[in-house]
Amino acid sequence: MTPHCGVSLKIILKDEGYNRYLRVSSATIEGMSTTTIAAAAPAVATRNLFKTYGRGEATVHALNNVTIDFERGKFTAIMGPSGSGKSTLMQTLATLDTPDRNPETSIQIGGTELYGQKDNQLTEFRREHVGFIFQAFNLVPTLTAGQNIALPLGLAGKKPDPVWRDYLVKTLGLAERLNHRPEQLSGGQQQRVAIVRALLSRPEVVFADEPTGNLDSNSGTEVLKLLRDAATEQKQTILMVTHDAHAASYADRVVFLKDG
Repeated sequence: MTPHCGVSLKIILKDEGYNRYLRVSSATIEGMSTTTIAAAAPAVATRNLFKTYGRGEATVHALNNVTIDFERGKFTAIMGPSGSGKSTLMQTLATLDTPDRNPETSIQIGGTELYGQKDNQLTEFRREHVGFIFQAFNLVPTLTAGQNIALPLGLAGKKPDPVWRDYLVKTLGLAERLNHRPEQLSGGQQQRVAIVRALLSRPEVVFADEPTGNLDSNSGTEVLKLLRDAATEQKQTILMVTHDAHAASYADRVVFLKDG
């Protein structure tokens, strides 16, 4: 991992039963290039990432020259105070938000350069390779829970694996709710529908923004176990924004973001 000036990050790496703490704030660490820390062929990587909102005195530097890698098949939690840029970082890495123009900026998922691509290209790429769990559930109100779950694969012209689908639905307690529309579901149930939808296609990368924020403790634990297993058993890459230290404890690595 190689953060540049303007970025304050702390990494916690879980390693053989204990935590190793690294603080990285410059181009070198005791004479060693920080490029040796970043994992080879990361699942998600960005270089020189900026995102600014507003103008003049109202300018907010949400992301200020962020450079970071996320290792393939690992579960990373992103933490930090409110307004630190966590959700902006996730949305920008996922190409749902557009960063500031900069000739040195790069955003890659699975080695594919996404920065500067057209919207239709990004949409097609996300549909094939990325899953999303949003704070807002983003369910289609006129569709049932089951139809919402199947929608992304249907748009891609694919059919779900019925065994995997049934496992996800059963694990998250939705078997009796598949024929209900979102308005007939509680907030927690809608969140669980969104989580099944995100995991159903077994995407290479899952971006999860506060995935347990609307869940009770038992449901939250089941979701975190699913995300943990997705990384460990399915070799999916999980990026999760959270305020919850307990949720972060399921991750392989915790990144703290402060002031972009």
